[in-house]
Amino acid sequence: MLARDPGAAFDAFMQDVAPSSGGQREWTPADGPLPALFVSHGAPPLFDDPVWIGELFTWSQSLRRPRAILMVSAHWEQAPLRLSATGPATPLVYDFGGFAPRYFTMTYPTPDAGSLAHRVASLMPPAHPVDTDGARGLDHGAWVPLKVMYPYAEVPVLQMSLPTHDPLQLLELGRRLRPLRDEGVLIVGSGFMTHGLPYLDQRSFVDNVVPSWSSEFDHWAAEALALGDIDALCDYRARAPGLPYAHPTVEHFVPLFVTLGAASAPDVTVSTTVEGYQFGLSKRSFQVE
Repeated sequence: MLARDPGAAFDAFMQDVAPSSGGQREWTPADGPLPALFVSHGAPPLFDDPVWIGELFTWSQSLRRPRAILMVSAHWEQAPLRLSATGPATPLVYDFGGFAPRYFTMTYPTPDAGSLAHRVASLMPPAHPVDTDGARGLDHGAWVPLKVMYPYAEVPVLQMSLPTHDPLQLLELGRRLRPLRDEGVLIVGSGFMTHGLPYLDQRSFVDNVVPSWSSEFDHWAAEALALGDIDALCDYRARAPGLPYAHPTVEHFVPLFVTLGAASAPDVTVSTTVEGYQFGLSKRSFQVE
């Protein structure tokens, strides 16, 4: 998993491509609601993958620049619901291991997100007030993809904990967050469409050989998403092929339900934006209107 020249693809991107983001127009109310996203977020190897970097950046540039970003990541599971630190230059959480030292010194100094935190709290049920964890930074499910999508950290970012694995409760959470889309906030569920790391072998890491359990789960999820079949997705434990291997634990799949809950209409229209595999894992990502 260690690159020979760690982050070289990201360095080339920052030099040759990222400056073009200066022409991105900021969202205004006349643009209508922003979409909600599900991002397969990768980890430090994303910075060594020029194809994936290009896919994520092209996706972000196809949207209006959001006024703020709300992330729900697989890497912060906590109930009751909590919000990350809101001050400027929120610290990062380097919640990974075995990678080059460079990745443990990366920064992503975003602006103050205090106003978004207050707005998110106002959307939650009065009986369940939301607290801010002033010591909690942005984990790699948030800052890794965002360093590519919005490379100059000019947009306030707030992270919300993943309070449950229950699809219906997460759909309801997404519905409560839906008004933020009309206010220029980009809602992002961050996970990985397949995440069976314990079941990968050297062929996947070296040659990106895709195990059958990864491709079968990905194909099933792609079909259910294309049909807008929320019931099937909610019943993934019974219906999804390859589940025990594709998701031995489900925290990387279930942020998808926050994204789907934030859709504008019950008949969800899903637009797939990223496909393919890294190390045999599906990096399928999508947006809903």
